[in-house]
Amino acid sequence: MNKVAFYTLGCKVNQYETEAMEELFEKRGYEIVNNNEKADIYIINTCTVTNLGDRKSRQFIRRAKKTNKDSIIVAVGCYSQVAPEEVEEIEGVDIVIGTTDRNRIVDLCEEAKFNNKKINIVKSIRDHKKFERLNVADLKDKTRAYIKIQEGCNQFCSYCIIPYARGPIRSRELDDILIESRRLANVGFKEIILTGIHVTSYGKDLNDLRLIDVIEEISKIDGIERIRLSSIEPTFIDEEFMQRAVNTKKLCDHFHLSLQSGSDTVLKRMNRKYTSEEFKGIVNIIRDYMPNAGITTDIIVGFPGETQEEFEETYNFVKNIGFSRIHVFKYSPRKGTPASKFKNQIHGSIKHQRSENLILLGDELMKAFNEKHIGKTIYVLFEEGENGFVEGYTTNYIRVKVESEDEMQGKILPVKIIGKENDILIGKIEEL
Repeated sequence: MNKVAFYTLGCKVNQYETEAMEELFEKRGYEIVNNNEKADIYIINTCTVTNLGDRKSRQFIRRAKKTNKDSIIVAVGCYSQVAPEEVEEIEGVDIVIGTTDRNRIVDLCEEAKFNNKKINIVKSIRDHKKFERLNVADLKDKTRAYIKIQEGCNQFCSYCIIPYARGPIRSRELDDILIESRRLANVGFKEIILTGIHVTSYGKDLNDLRLIDVIEEISKIDGIERIRLSSIEPTFIDEEFMQRAVNTKKLCDHFHLSLQSGSDTVLKRMNRKYTSEEFKGIVNIIRDYMPNAGITTDIIVGFPGETQEEFEETYNFVKNIGFSRIHVFKYSPRKGTPASKFKNQIHGSIKHQRSENLILLGDELMKAFNEKHIGKTIYVLFEEGENGFVEGYTTNYIRVKVESEDEMQGKILPVKIIGKENDILIGKIEEL
């Protein structure tokens, strides 16, 4: 049996797509092995969000070739899409595939091996209009399942390469989403996570369909108890969406709203499509309908030209919003984006200090949010356990641990919160 190994860099969408490609190989009789083992084929699912992503992709390619010099090396994904010739020239690369035609990957590997030739099938993504189906049938996690429902992005934020790597927005047909959702429910999944590159643009290429329509239809499926959204564009949220979402009784009260900056002048340079005041209004709408909502976000510090005053605007805005968790990123110029050519690039030491300050604030906000739940009874979907404890997540995305020797995976149970340990809440299962 031929062996194939995968290296995956980047986002949840990449991870989903890797699992789909693994299944394509398994259906053809290949054995999936760990990426530090000797394999006949190595698939590197690349990332290109930052220059660091490119560098890591190249490192993994070289490492794979050292593990087995006679192996077939495949570079697939975002880095391959935006720089196919550069990737093809990396020593050891046999096949270059972008962010389309990944369902051909097994045939391409066998063709390259049989004919002993290099293959590069990357083509322009700008004219690609159809969603590429890459289903995952046998998910490793048995409690929460990702479903990719959308591809591409039309936003063109000044710092971001993704529209060039993933192309224009394309949506998965609703019937296809529901078929996969029912299958996942039938094998025991309780939570569905809807993901995509710019998931809130779902349906804009499918006439009258929108993301809320997907949520409502999945909510009707028996066995699916929770529907969670991956990162979403803030401006998508309005009163109508929240009214309909609450009525489903299944959409999780957890929203990852990508803020990026709390300074209006920085937001404008980033080509974000909202002001800080508009963002605040969106948060207020969410909390009106879901008072206990966990609202998480991403922040970029050290964007070109960011003054100390602009950073302080971001710091104070983050503090006033009271996020339940923040992810802080130091701006890194990405070749091919407008921002990489902006003047007044910020020195690394300043970016580091600003990052540290925001991380400390984020820790304080998470602590405050978690502590509000001590003494309350909340429902937890349990995922894994060891050493006499099992852990899981609430609907608003708080990690909870309880003492139990029972098999709890996949169960949703009421838990009385009695304390905390770092960023984990400690609870006791209550009798139903």
